[in-house]
Amino acid sequence: MPITRQIMDQIRTHCAGGSLCPGDRLPSVRQLAQQLAVNQNTILRVYERLTSEGLLERRHGDGTYIADRLPAGRLKAQRQALEQQAQRLAQHAMQLSVEPTEVHAMIDECFAKLGRGAKAGGKADE
Repeated sequence: MPITRQIMDQIRTHCAGGSLCPGDRLPSVRQLAQQLAVNQNTILRVYERLTSEGLLERRHGDGTYIADRLPAGRLKAQRQALEQQAQRLAQHAMQLSVEPTEVHAMIDECFAKLGRGAKAGGKADE
């Protein structure tokens, strides 16, 4: 999958999951490109596409923000996709005889590695 699409999907997923909320400021193009070790033009394309979708707002001289009014259909679809992935994960865990508590612990560990606690509604660290 192209890196541009991967980054776009990550931003959409963070919005759908609540770790990015309306009004949150995103890193600058330069900062995010450095963090992800990609070309700045890649991040610029991501920001431009997500702005055209209505997910982001670019404020001249101030940065890029999550739009105050998110496109409801887009977020609902992302949340449904996440639920489907969770369903597949649960089915896979059952096939491997992995207990739900162990799966929960694995997910909590993933959140911790990403710099976000497992508490609901928490915001990503900047």
